[in-house]
Amino acid sequence: MGTIHRFVGADGVFDWEGVRERDYESPDAQRVTARWLMGPSEGAPHFAVRYFEVQPEGSTSLDRHGHDHGVVILRGRGQVRLGDDVTEVSFGDAIYVPPYELHQFRCVGYEPLGFLCVVPARRSTVE
Repeated sequence: MGTIHRFVGADGVFDWEGVRERDYESPDAQRVTARWLMGPSEGAPHFAVRYFEVQPEGSTSLDRHGHDHGVVILRGRGQVRLGDDVTEVSFGDAIYVPPYELHQFRCVGYEPLGFLCVVPARRSTVE
């Protein structure tokens, strides 16, 4: 049976029923939280959808994995590093991160940078 996590955000807070906020699990990340919207807890065998929020002056860790990512920016302004290139991103931008590409997201505005990130359910570890 499917699962619905209703959006209950208000006043600039992005939140969903039944989804807890967790710190982003990386020692190199700064001021980042994550919410798992779909994944193993919902019985999704092939993919996971996560919502990340990077606070002003924060960033995700500089990572390289064997799996790919699909990212859609939902709020704020930021920069994404893909390999050696750094590009400005904002609402509605869709980013594909191929396997083994060095990548990082950084908030550059005064409001949080929020984005959905879709990854395979079975992911490789950081390499």
